[in-house]
Amino acid sequence: VQLQASGGGLVQAGGSLRLSCTASGFASGYSFSSYAMGWFRQAPGKEREFVAAVIWSGVRKSYADSVKGRFTISRDNAKDTVFLQMNSVKPEDTAVYYCVADDHPYWSGTSPPTYWGQGTQVTVSS
Repeated sequence: VQLQASGGGLVQAGGSLRLSCTASGFASGYSFSSYAMGWFRQAPGKEREFVAAVIWSGVRKSYADSVKGRFTISRDNAKDTVFLQMNSVKPEDTAVYYCVADDHPYWSGTSPPTYWGQGTQVTVSS
């Protein structure tokens, strides 16, 4: 599975940004809706951390405490795309954001995901 993220950039504190990630390269018999999707991030000098996850149907979502109430993950199975809507961003949200996918359709971010995409840089200025 290949994951292509986009939408990163520079935003002022308190502003909004929307990340997108399109998936491709599914194995025979599988489709985008076979996978749970999510986002991780890595700030300079820090470990990668979980941000959000959404199960295959989009019904159940999980968030890190640090983004709960500000970020929203969603998916469009018809377009093979997952989104991360980032509102009320803070300077501490500055990081490289990674789109991920997991073979378990109900994965909720509590274990390392199966697939990683390339990162997209998000920089929040104060």
